Amino acid sequence: MMQLRTLIFTSVVLPWILSSAAKDEYVEARKPKRDIVNLPDYGFHQDTDTAVPKADELPTCLLCVCLSGSVYCEEVNPEMSAVPALPKETAYLYARFNKITKIRNQDFADMATLRRIDLSGNLISEIEDGAFSKLPNLEELTLAENKLIKLPTLPTKLVSFNANFNKLKTQGVKATAFKKLTRLVYLYLGNNELTAVPQLPESLHVVHLQNNKISAITDETFCKGNTSHYIRANLDQVRLDGNPVKLSQHPNSFICLQTLPVGWYN
Repeated sequence: MMQLRTLIFTSVVLPWILSSAAKDEYVEARKPKRDIVNLPDYGFHQDTDTAVPKADELPTCLLCVCLSGSVYCEEVNPEMSAVPALPKETAYLYARFNKITKIRNQDFADMATLRRIDLSGNLISEIEDGAFSKLPNLEELTLAENKLIKLPTLPTKLVSFNANFNKLKTQGVKATAFKKLTRLVYLYLGNNELTAVPQLPESLHVVHLQNNKISAITDETFCKGNTSHYIRANLDQVRLDGNPVKLSQHPNSFICLQTLPVGWYN
């Protein structure tokens, strides 16, 4: 029996063990070695040293919304401190509530298509004198809620001009600044520091001068003092409330108007 077991072990089991070991060694030899590869850093983390681009370094239509002749640049982030370069076909610009401080002559150069500009709610304290004068089709100009102390030359085809809530002084507004604007219908100069009423064109329908420092008016401010037959038919809304002027002391100043000034007066 012992011899039989020895025979079985040497003829069957031992060859099987040896062949299995050889097979395992072969398989192990064929396994590829896995090298550790260091992948490059593609910048998925925030680099604190990288400068954030400024508004004037980015294309206008990336910062703003450009849509069929209209450009909307309202509350732009990063902050916009100057008028951006506009597409040549721009007719309407809305650049409200930014940090624009100055309007230069070149900002609107060769922009003959512009019909409306709204720069409300900026920090504009200076406008170069020729910035708007070469815009032949500009009809509406809004500069409300800025820091202006004087006005530039205005384009002659304006229909509406709004400079409410600035710091305009009479010395900074030429007496004839609006007289030659024969198409002007709406004039808003409320909440400034004016001490006199500028000469007004016959085309006006609405003039707001409330909350200034106007202390006196004359018979020729709104009417023609040398005639009682003159009727100013177009002008149907005047505001002078919030000024030190006492209208009761100027009874002939409004005889040409079809309606008296609106608002509360002393």
